[in-house]
Order: sequence, then C-alpha cells, then structure tokens
Amino acid sequence: MTTQIETPTIPLNFGVVLFPGFQSLDIFGPLDALNTLAFTSPHPLTLSLISSTLSSVSTKLPTSPPSSSAFSQSVLPTHTYTTAPPLDVLLIPGGRGVRDLASPHIQDAIEFTKKMYPKLKYLITVCTGSVIAAQAGVLDGKRATTNKRAWGWATSMSKQVKWVPHARWVVDGNVWTSSGVSAGLDVAFAWIGEVFGEETAREVADVLEYERHMDSSWDPFAELYGLEGEGGEA
Repeated sequence: MTTQIETPTIPLNFGVVLFPGFQSLDIFGPLDALNTLAFTSPHPLTLSLISSTLSSVSTKLPTSPPSSSAFSQSVLPTHTYTTAPPLDVLLIPGGRGVRDLASPHIQDAIEFTKKMYPKLKYLITVCTGSVIAAQAGVLDGKRATTNKRAWGWATSMSKQVKWVPHARWVVDGNVWTSSGVSAGLDVAFAWIGEVFGEETAREVADVLEYERHMDSSWDPFAELYGLEGEGGEA
C-alpha cells in the first residue's frame, strides 16, 4: 500500500482504552481496519490494550441485572494505565459502561486520557467515548459529535464542547470524534485516508469489503432522533 506522508511523521504506536461495558464494535470495527493496515504497512505499527488492571474486560457490565442470556465478550489488556507505553494514537470506545461516570474504571480512563492527550498525535473517540474525552477536558472549545440516541445525556456532560448534532464524524485539530457505534468504521477509514493516504484507505476498505460513507455530514440518525443545527443546538 502507498503512503503520502514521510515516515518520521507517521503515527506508529496505537492504544485502546478498555472498561467494563464497552461497545464491542466501537473497538473491533476500527481495529479491524487498522489490523488490515498493519498487515500490509511497511511501518512497524504497535497496539496496546489498556485498562485499570490486567484482568479481562467484558462487554457486560458488572452490575448488569440477572438475565437468561450469558452473552458477552472479553478482552485481555496488554497494559494498565500506569504501565502503558508512549502512544501516538489513542482510541476511546463508548458503551453502556460510560454511563457510570463514578465508576473507578471510567474515572481511571478519564484521568489517563487527560494525562496522555498532550503527548498524542491523534485522539479518536467512537460513540459515547467522546464523554470520556469531554470529562477529561480535552474537548473544551472543540467541535465534536457523539452517539445520537444518547445525545441528550452525552452532551449534558460538558457544556464546554461545541457539540455538532448532524455529523457522522467531526475533526477538530488532532481530535476525531464519531457518532454511534458503526460510525467508528467510517471515522477510522477517514483517518487512515488523511494520515496514510486515500489510496491506502480505499485498499483497506476493499479488503474488508466495506462500502464507506465518505461524507462526514451524512447522518440519518440525527434526523431519526430529531437533532438539528450546529455547535450543540438541538
């Protein structure tokens, strides 16, 4: 695959924040695009899966009510927040776990984001992962978007953010935020196109047989949930 950037500027070290109750597609959608990129890239990309401890992290909330379904997935972190290596890119997913902002897991993620952001080349959030970034203060004064079904709750978590209700993804400086869940794939491909070149992004999408949404303002879910306007006005 080709690249349009000189090697020294290419981000090589990627990290993903993990917490109980994360949304699986928020992580695995972008990661599958990045996996495919890494398989063919001449650059030595690395990935760190980061959480409060090295114990497995489940998509199921620890406080989930009893259910007849035993259906969840778990991921084993490679690093804790205290042992994480230097990173160029940090990916923050959303999910039901974000709703419990007082949880030690979410507080740890917020503090880690706050600490790491000044050293990052890029921050990417998917869905309500933007709430973690907002709580860390790194979205203050920036345009950003989030999950449209959770819009009212998510945007109420920070009034310092210029929330954009009608957007598949939003770019402000080195911060890339996406709408809900599946939008993580589109922001990942848009980011790959920007950083590694559009030809590379197109080739990765073809390998995954994924038809990209190329227009960042495409957002039928904003219409579905009655959101209009710019800068946080709905």
